[in-house]
Amino acid sequence: MSEIEELHSRIMAAMDRVAQGLDGLGPAGGDDVDALKQALDEEKTVNAQLTERVRVLGERQEQALEALEAKANATAERMEKLDTDLQKLRRANAQLSEACEALRNANAEGVGEPHLINKAMMAELEALRAARAAEIAEADEIIAALTPLLEADGAQPEGAS
Repeated sequence: MSEIEELHSRIMAAMDRVAQGLDGLGPAGGDDVDALKQALDEEKTVNAQLTERVRVLGERQEQALEALEAKANATAERMEKLDTDLQKLRRANAQLSEACEALRNANAEGVGEPHLINKAMMAELEALRAARAAEIAEADEIIAALTPLLEADGAQPEGAS
């Protein structure tokens, strides 16, 4: 991009020098003046084309950057949800371990307490729910990663690989 801008400024400086030279020649230059004016016009056309290219490239770069930022934000949101689900899973597993330990201790003492059994079952259900939510979040992350690859593959003509 900087090369184009440098070329643009060099072309503009050259065109200014040519214009000053043409003004200095006046009407006595004849064919040389006409040739120089034509060359100047051609350089102005080339300069306009380069300016347009720079503008188009800048717009494309902006659009690509916006798309990448949106994609990064979506990925960050999915990762945050996955992290939250994994934290819930860890908490539920810790509760399940505590409930199972209490149940084992009660059984070792020969005292089967129904509330401990219920507490263990509730902890196990919560652990299963948290595990399922974590698995769904992981599957969503995998799908999000594979979708662009599948779309790109689907965009290729048949027989091309």
